[in-house]
Amino acid sequence: FADKVTIEIKDGITAIVGPNGSGKSNIVDAIKWVLGEQSLKDIRGNNSSDFIFNGSKSRSPLTRAWVSLTFDNSDHYLKSDLAEIEIKRVVYSTGENEYYINNERVRLKDITELLTDSGTAKESFNIVSQGKIDEILSNKPEDRRTIFEEAAGVLKYKRRKEEALRKLEKTNQNLNR
Repeated sequence: FADKVTIEIKDGITAIVGPNGSGKSNIVDAIKWVLGEQSLKDIRGNNSSDFIFNGSKSRSPLTRAWVSLTFDNSDHYLKSDLAEIEIKRVVYSTGENEYYINNERVRLKDITELLTDSGTAKESFNIVSQGKIDEILSNKPEDRRTIFEEAAGVLKYKRRKEEALRKLEKTNQNLNR
């Protein structure tokens, strides 16, 4: 969207409804994107500059696009001492991406770790776009397993194990050299 849009999501189920072309999918894609989605195909883009407003007859083009999500963390549901957490992603026309937590530049990995096991990660089944229900039901068992691991709260530990094994393999390769 060329202008700032604020959507307040309350407890319970939030649904976005509207006529075709009103931007429903853009909102879902923006949420997935700020949470770290790397597959541009999954958010209907070919390259990162597709997300930057190109301008119109009455408005100049922009040089960046950004999305920020602010979480009320007063119950410390997310593993942080902060009562409010803002996650922001910025993409520049150069293609460079930046990630922020409370306006402090971080790595995508930091955002992923913060959100893992919270039910709000980009692959979480809490964000279901149109057509995804059939995909979830028809997925291969190993793909469905990721959904259940996220819901059960063990995905974070599985990822840490995989990362440790990758580092160990790299170390073994260095030793062999």
